[in-house]
Amino acid sequence: MLVKVFGSAVFGVEATTITVEVNMDKGIGYHLVGLPDNAIKESSYRIAAALKNNGFAMPGKKITINMAPADLRKEGSAYDLTLAMGILVASAQINTNEIGNYVIMGELSLDGTIQPIKGALSIAIKAKEEGFKGFFLPKQNVKEAAIVSELDVYGVENLQEVIAFFEGKGTLEPTIIDTRNEFYKTLDFPEFDFSDVKGQESIKRCMEIAAAGGHNIILIGPPGAGKTMLAKRLPSILPPMTLREALETTKIHSVAGKVKDSGLMNQRPFRSPHHTASSVSLVGGGSYPQPGEISLAHNGVLFLDELPEFKREVLEVMRQPLEDREVTISRAKFTITYPSSFMLVASMNPSPSGYFNDPNAPISSSPNEMNRYMSKISGPLLDRIDIHIEVTPVPFEKLTETKNAESSSEIRARVTKAREIQSDRFKTIETVNYNAQMSSKQIRTYCELDDMSLQLLKTAMERLNLSARAYDRILKVSRTIADLEHSKSITAQHIAEAIQYRSLDREGWLG
Repeated sequence: MLVKVFGSAVFGVEATTITVEVNMDKGIGYHLVGLPDNAIKESSYRIAAALKNNGFAMPGKKITINMAPADLRKEGSAYDLTLAMGILVASAQINTNEIGNYVIMGELSLDGTIQPIKGALSIAIKAKEEGFKGFFLPKQNVKEAAIVSELDVYGVENLQEVIAFFEGKGTLEPTIIDTRNEFYKTLDFPEFDFSDVKGQESIKRCMEIAAAGGHNIILIGPPGAGKTMLAKRLPSILPPMTLREALETTKIHSVAGKVKDSGLMNQRPFRSPHHTASSVSLVGGGSYPQPGEISLAHNGVLFLDELPEFKREVLEVMRQPLEDREVTISRAKFTITYPSSFMLVASMNPSPSGYFNDPNAPISSSPNEMNRYMSKISGPLLDRIDIHIEVTPVPFEKLTETKNAESSSEIRARVTKAREIQSDRFKTIETVNYNAQMSSKQIRTYCELDDMSLQLLKTAMERLNLSARAYDRILKVSRTIADLEHSKSITAQHIAEAIQYRSLDREGWLG
């Protein structure tokens, strides 16, 4: 008897439906074809034990299973439940004509309980697109899959629940989530708030500008100055995620198996990999490519603490994703693209000792040590960072102030208004949503300067020995400063403030 059941394979952030054909014939044997990996090949042992422990048996016949399309590599243990149900129906241990209307995925334990899978949201979206009636998956993944409307999503804990459903004996009900209501109901502020920050008014102003224009930023300062504390609070002033952004972000985290019980993600992600991270963990990859930290930070913030401590080759692989806002991973037989539109926030000490130009420093660094330390950050990478800001330690008087600082919600209101201005400005340009994404051509269109502003910028570049790459960055940042003030034109005051945020381009920093 031949039976077809359906599973799904996830490549990148998109799913592909897999047809599992199970055929029973005379003889004895178990043949699994269609490019399965070792985890799938081992499934026969898990399935046999799970069937026996639930009152069924592995048929003593010749079992041939084909996973189509046969030229597509399949991986992982999530096909256990798919194969088990196909074997039960093909061997007439259960009778149903409905099994072909559902996508079935889940890893089986030996006692028949079902373990979670990756990519449930992508699979559910594909199942709906292809007209399936429903989707059976582990209960732990049901909230993320139930985001998809007009698809019956069943979260199951064990094999018996699935069998009972198809035999018409169970009381299993689909999980229904009002996606919009769930999104807005749980929308809240992140844990960290700028109201906790004492002093550092100029740095908070700089962070506000970065958030308003989507600019990458690097914080330079000695140990204990508050660089990490400030970076952790940046997501709290970013505009709230839209429903579309929330779905995009959830999809990536679902593929990586990192979606929490809440299902839909409505907080902008904040990723902070350790400086020992490899290039694969940062940008994604592997034999079966998985999203890296830059994709997990999509629509959020990627924080690289102590930037020069990262291996140079690791930092260099970020150059293209920073420019293109997506990362492409190529293998011999396929190419996968992950979105990676994030804000880069980096921090670093000004020298190996951390106390550059400090006369009271306990440790000083030689010129050779300084050059070696600073050379770890390449010019092309620095070229993709719009704002450089020096962070100084907070004086004792500021630390002991009892006056409440401005809250993140107040700052976020201004940032959101500035982003709305940018959205209106770029509404006819599909690839640009905010100022940091402007190309050179768009900079010339939207960042026109009057004579006074142009002369000020020329003088600053000559006197401060600013590099040529600083020119476009200053114009982008000044455009954002003008947007925060609801100014249609860029003035000399905006240019003057933007010039302050290019400290690493000055002579003496990078040689």
